[in-house]
This record gives sequence, structure tokens and C-alpha cells, in this order.
Amino acid sequence: MEYIVITGAGTGLGKELALLYAQRGYDIILVGRRKEPLQSVQQQIESYGRKAIVFPLDITNYEQVHEAAETLCRTYYVTTLVNNAGVGHFGPLEQMTEQHIHEIIDINVKGTIYMTKAFLPYFKTLPQANIINIISTAGLRGKVNESVYVASKFAVRGFSESLVKELANTNVAVTAVYMGGMATPFWDDSDHIQDRSRLRSPKQVAETIINEYKRQAEIIVE
Repeated sequence: MEYIVITGAGTGLGKELALLYAQRGYDIILVGRRKEPLQSVQQQIESYGRKAIVFPLDITNYEQVHEAAETLCRTYYVTTLVNNAGVGHFGPLEQMTEQHIHEIIDINVKGTIYMTKAFLPYFKTLPQANIINIISTAGLRGKVNESVYVASKFAVRGFSESLVKELANTNVAVTAVYMGGMATPFWDDSDHIQDRSRLRSPKQVAETIINEYKRQAEIIVE
């Protein structure tokens, strides 16, 4: 059975993607920093009659990521990687702390690159494999009080577009997903979004992504 690896799978869009993929017949490897939210998603997936593996991982740790990829690919038939994990800190640039800058770049950019690099050699041995990078519309245009966050998303956009070209003649498809803000715990520690009622639910966005996915270079959900 095919397994899909999803980072940031404990909450928000990652959780909803995991549940929907499971409902469509896939088994899921749930990756995240905290075990408890992953276990909650695991229970829901198992109630559908599918398998779910909880795999706590710090995607900013290069060695841990490569060890994890080796273990997972040796044990399971992984055909898809969804790089969904992300963090955001918002406000005027002069108010951004060094820690905030490191977190955004380390998780959003380095984490995506590390995970992709670790799984790519294995993916190339398969008949068909997929890498899906969840980016957001912050990877399409600049936004007020989001300078570092947008910079990280532009970086992942460039990474994705380059990989599309680099892997054009291989069996590995790379898809960049650009979607607007969602009503998720992502905003819990921020007052950047004043009216969350206008935001889409992560379930709606997940449904659109999965329904529109045809191994194309990009999906835009606005």
C-alpha cells in the first residue's frame, strides 16, 4: 500500500490533508514536532480503516531528517512527500527578533529543502513519485508586515520551480501549492489577522488541492 508523508500533520491543513488522503485509500506517515496532535490524527485515520504512522521529527535537523527518510523508505512504500510544515511571525521588520527570523527560515525553507533532498534519491527509484510543497500566496506577492515570512515563501517558490525543471525528465513530479490564509491554529499567537471569519477552512483548501492535483507544476487556491 502507498504511504504519503505529510509534515506539520498534527493540525490545520496538514491534518486535513492527512484525513482526506486516508479517506481516499492511502496510508499516512504523520510528521511533526509534537507527538500528541499526531496521535489524535492517527486515531481518526485508523477509524477509517487506514494505517497511520506517528513519526515525531525536527525537520530543521539535517541528520535527523536523513535518518528518518532512510528508515521510512526502508520500511514503507512511500510515494508522496507533502512539505506542509510552516511557521510565521508577523509585524514590521524592525520588530522581528533574531529568533523569529531563524525559525521562519529554518522551518519554512531549510525544512522543506532537507526533507526533499532526503527523500529524492529513493523517489527516483520508483515508477512514479510526488513532491507537493505547500507555499501560500505569500510566495506570489509581497505583503505588509510579512517581509521575512514572504521571503521564506518566495524561497520555496524558487526551490520548487527549479526542481520542476531539474526533474523534468524523471519520474518525480514537483507541485507548488499557493493558497490564501486559512482559519487554523497558525494564527493563535498573532493578531495579524483581525477577522478570521473571512478565512477558508483548512478542510476546504485540502479538498481543492487533492481534487485539482494532476502532478502539475502549481495549484493556486484563492
